[in-house]
Amino acid sequence: MTSPAERLARLIACRTVSAPVEREEAAFEEFRAVLAELYPLIHERLERTELEGGGLLFRWPGAADERPVVLMAHYDVVPAPAEQWSRDPFAGIIDGGRVIGRGALDDKGPLVSIAEAVETLLSEGFTPEQDVYLSFGADEEAFGTGAARAVDHLERTGVRPWLVSDEGGAVVEDAFPGVQGRLAMIGIVEKGTVDVELLARGGGGHASTPAPRGATARLARAIVRLERHPMPPRLTEPVRLMLRTMSQRMRGPQAGLFARVDRFARPLAELLARVGPETAAMVRTTTAVTRLSGSPARNVLATEARATVNVRLLVGDTKAALVERLEKLFRGLDIEIAGVDGEDPPPVSRTDNDAWRAMVEALAATMPDVLAVPYAQTGGTDSRHFTRICDSVYRFAPLTMSREQRDSIHAPNEFVEIEALDHGIAFFRALLTGLR
Repeated sequence: MTSPAERLARLIACRTVSAPVEREEAAFEEFRAVLAELYPLIHERLERTELEGGGLLFRWPGAADERPVVLMAHYDVVPAPAEQWSRDPFAGIIDGGRVIGRGALDDKGPLVSIAEAVETLLSEGFTPEQDVYLSFGADEEAFGTGAARAVDHLERTGVRPWLVSDEGGAVVEDAFPGVQGRLAMIGIVEKGTVDVELLARGGGGHASTPAPRGATARLARAIVRLERHPMPPRLTEPVRLMLRTMSQRMRGPQAGLFARVDRFARPLAELLARVGPETAAMVRTTTAVTRLSGSPARNVLATEARATVNVRLLVGDTKAALVERLEKLFRGLDIEIAGVDGEDPPPVSRTDNDAWRAMVEALAATMPDVLAVPYAQTGGTDSRHFTRICDSVYRFAPLTMSREQRDSIHAPNEFVEIEALDHGIAFFRALLTGLR
């Protein structure tokens, strides 16, 4: 009999890369076939719907259909250039108590945690108190529409989830200076994701006779101006709630500072902006230039120079306000905002209800030393679509992740500890058996 780690390794070996030039539908078909082989009871006993684009939606009928629960994950992954890795990223290697490969953390590890919990409970004859849906997406990494299709399907059938759980935060240690012990960072909201296309036009010509203020030079000035004028930091209500909660694990003056966050909001925002990239992203709208293009040849002046700016909007910020700010920032540079694509931040989920308490109780049952901390997630997830039909959408992968591991997400040498995988399975079992 294979272990959860071995099953995860097999799924990692399915090269489900979600990128325009690398996506191969045969790999996604292979993943779905392997998933059915590894988890036969899920496929035999649950109602299965395959959505356009490869998304999977399973319904596990419960004792009642009120207060349905949705457990989410996605099985597509970002590219993994083999030359950047110390091991083959798609070999599904198990070594030294680790499962190594692209998707081990993001997001096949959490998917396996869900599938293992459901499969073992089915084998034990367990019936949940309420309907449970498993939503496994196939295009999350491409900012796709698969999860929106799942929500459309649920809406058509009259389903309004009581609780939605998706990837997001993790069990971490040493993530914040002065905070003792392990924290379960549970995202109650995520930042809005917007791509802004900047365009500078030029006259072209031969590179041997360049004119001043060419397209590439003006675009470069715009990028430098963007870098030198970041959005000011501020504490949103989800971050204030996070700091108040973390004060329980602190000692000395810093504990009092976090506990009285409303009184010290400005200095705390400035402090978090300086601690590091993770905390800085929690307190400001961020901008990152991710793509550049210019001349098609080395000796030709560009007639057009373009940049893609990936923006993560803080709760309370909007696309409209972003465009207004950029227009003022680029004044005098002759830069066009050629396109704006994306979404404002979704609504903040509740932490004062039974759905939140179910998450906290599942943690207490499986990792009693871990403090549940609500926070504002900086990355985007498929769960944003579910805020349309649910006010309790939580973004949390119940896996312990070190700083090294968090840095490996979307980067080389991603891995999950087998012990952490076991804890993730236990969490979802506790969540499902604790429903009432």
